Amino acid sequence: MKKNYKKIFVTTLITLCFLNNLAIAQVKKAPKRAEGDGPYKRLIIRGVNLINGAGSPLRGPVDIVVENDRITNIKVVGAPGLPIKTEDRPKANPGDKELKAEGMFLMPGFVDMHGHIGGTGQKVPAEYVFKLWMAHGVTTVREPGSFNGAEWTFDQREKSKKNEITAPRIIAYVGFGQGSKKPISTPAMARKWVQDLKKRGGQGIKFFGARPDIMKAALDEAKKQGLGSACHHAQTDVAWLNALNTARMGLTSMEHWYGLPEALFQDRTVQNYPLNYNYQNEQHRFEEAGKLWKQAAKPYSAHWNKVMNELIKLDFTIDPTMNIYEANRDLMRARRAEWHETYTMPSLWRFYQPSRISHGSYWHYWGTEQEIAWKRNYQLWMTFINEYKNRGGRVTTGSDSGFIFQLYGFAYIRELELLREAGFHPLEVIRAATLKGAEALGMDKEIGTVEIGKKADFVIVEENPLENLKVLYGTGAIKLNEKNEAVRVGGVKYTIKDGIIYDAKQLLADVKKMVEEAKKKENYQIIQPGEKKK
Repeated sequence: MKKNYKKIFVTTLITLCFLNNLAIAQVKKAPKRAEGDGPYKRLIIRGVNLINGAGSPLRGPVDIVVENDRITNIKVVGAPGLPIKTEDRPKANPGDKELKAEGMFLMPGFVDMHGHIGGTGQKVPAEYVFKLWMAHGVTTVREPGSFNGAEWTFDQREKSKKNEITAPRIIAYVGFGQGSKKPISTPAMARKWVQDLKKRGGQGIKFFGARPDIMKAALDEAKKQGLGSACHHAQTDVAWLNALNTARMGLTSMEHWYGLPEALFQDRTVQNYPLNYNYQNEQHRFEEAGKLWKQAAKPYSAHWNKVMNELIKLDFTIDPTMNIYEANRDLMRARRAEWHETYTMPSLWRFYQPSRISHGSYWHYWGTEQEIAWKRNYQLWMTFINEYKNRGGRVTTGSDSGFIFQLYGFAYIRELELLREAGFHPLEVIRAATLKGAEALGMDKEIGTVEIGKKADFVIVEENPLENLKVLYGTGAIKLNEKNEAVRVGGVKYTIKDGIIYDAKQLLADVKKMVEEAKKKENYQIIQPGEKKK
């Protein structure tokens, strides 16, 4: 039996390494920064309504003073609906930058805990990805896997840190085993790989699973080296270790939800796979995944409560990325999203199409039965996530864009809406997108809330996002004005990172131009699956 397990493990690991190597593509790096205003020795943002990220209610108007990228004053300067008295405001000195933001809404910069910077199949340049993120207020991204190559990702990280490129700050997690000359097959090899990763400059490890002794060694070494850890508990390995098993070993966060229902099993130890199931057939994989939560313990049952409470005690972070699977419950909605026509690159649109090759393009014959199963799956999933938050567990916000009709930036805002659907108050949604992500990355002393002493990382929008999260989309929200005309309102106005002010709408215009040029070069038009070009 032990020999069979070893054979299965080695086969799985070789497959994952092979997939990683396929994904390591030198996509075009971001060019030298040509955008952004500042940073300034002293910046004063005037008259905003503040949503501080800690869950506190909105307050305003306030003036926010930033000196050398640090918040030095947050001053209430009046009452809603009344003129602001000049004498109550922080005084501007010669050379100061004053940003007029009266009536606007300011939040901390958003943290995307699951952001891939393109890849082989998508064939999109880093500039495209970065500008879509920044245009939607994302100032920090955890890159889980560094599948363009670790050194490639480290290079973009360092350039972003110095603001040499227009990009969010990047937290580089590297896929377990990436760069190893041989598959990692012993605990000693796992420890050595983790030690080498630390020396190379990695900040964390992305796991898909591993044999228990290897996973335990890798996680123990990661803790010693001060590295974060995240795991997509792939079906290929989850029978060995579910999310509770890995959390007990020291895993700091999980992605998606794989491994969580398995930890909630009571009458089985493996998913109820059909006997003709083939993991490499992605319709099999995702169709059966849509039935998984029904196999878990019922919400609020003794076992359900026990697992949840232990994960919370372990200070375990859940990054659900609900948006990435939304096409499973409403394929037409995802593929007909209004932003595709203007902002989706031809190469990315091709990648999304039904295919037996491209990952996440498993629309062999997706229909009503699959969508209904996934809708019920979401209900159970959301119940767990919302209660996890209610009991003090950390839930963050990630997008995993570039797959399954989910577009960078836009999909991140959709994740906020899905947290709202799960039961989060809008203030809790913003907290998940800001403070909770910063906490998970160990960066909450620097970013995540708008507080004196923290960095100048902000999102500014002209409409109240608490009333309607849709105003954060680059395409804005539809509103009927007093003239009975439908107009577009919202869209992020300014994204401020490291004290540098970016015109978010101009970043979107840059992306639009990139897409137009790519379409013109190919004489390309977006068509829906099964349709023919006109």
